[in-house]
Amino acid sequence: MPQLPLKFDAQGLIPAIVQDHLTGQIRMFAFATEAAVRKTLETGRATFWSRSRGELWQRGRISGHETPVVKVLADCNGHAIIYSSDPHSPSCNSGAPSCFFQALEGDRLTQATEQPQTVFAALESILETRKKSTGGESYTRGLYQSGPAAIGAKIREEAAELAQAIEGESEERVVAEAADTLYHVLVGLRSRSIALRRVLVELARRVGRSAQPDRESRGTLEQA
Repeated sequence: MPQLPLKFDAQGLIPAIVQDHLTGQIRMFAFATEAAVRKTLETGRATFWSRSRGELWQRGRISGHETPVVKVLADCNGHAIIYSSDPHSPSCNSGAPSCFFQALEGDRLTQATEQPQTVFAALESILETRKKSTGGESYTRGLYQSGPAAIGAKIREEAAELAQAIEGESEERVVAEAADTLYHVLVGLRSRSIALRRVLVELARRVGRSAQPDRESRGTLEQA
């Protein structure tokens, strides 16, 4: 069997990072051997090497919370890999979704149950806080208080302005109107307690449905 085109260290290990392939969130870090990487490719489940036990271990096999791997990515030198995954349960032994919930601020670590790693994650967190807020006034809180009809109307208004910008305004206007539209779409999703990740799951399903999607169907996406 030919050796994998990766560079393992003197102990036969390579850093392996688990990343949510939809949101970009980094979930955990461990080490893998060539056998672990091959097992991952064979089973489609994240497999690592336990340095303390000296054996292969498949993330979540005992608990039933396995980590499906969509693809294995390698850096330009083959010194590290990413298990691009579709996690359905917490990846951290602490019970947190991600092991990376501490932020280094100066010479100290600050902790949060869920440290937003991406712009969308941070925005969802802010919108959820506004939704639950009982004091003070803010534009977003006012939208939530106005109800679904008002939120829907605002999304339609912003979408129309985006369409107008695309038709004949500057790139800067298109970007600004797209940001406004996305913001209000997220407000609408949070008003229904729907996570953005569910939308990304649906987009991924449509992209992967067919190599030649039906252009008459709104259930699939046209290939770029």
